[in-house]
Amino acid sequence: MKVVQTRLSDTEYSLLEAYAKSRKTTIKETVRVAIRRLTLSDTIDPEDPFFRMFPLTRKKGRHADASERHDVYLYGGDE
Repeated sequence: MKVVQTRLSDTEYSLLEAYAKSRKTTIKETVRVAIRRLTLSDTIDPEDPFFRMFPLTRKKGRHADASERHDVYLYGGDE
């Protein structure tokens, strides 16, 4: 585990302290949450090929047995 230090102005510290108290948590945990929110992206990249590869099936139309044979419809193979 690494230790991170920083300097805060009195105003910044007061705001941080008030924020932590209002959420009934410690300053340490509040800073950890803030770091996670800044560094971990929770958004979807619309240009990601995964979201652009439709249609996924080789055949058109609805399949009554899609729940049993989804691999065949998605990837081909034994019919």
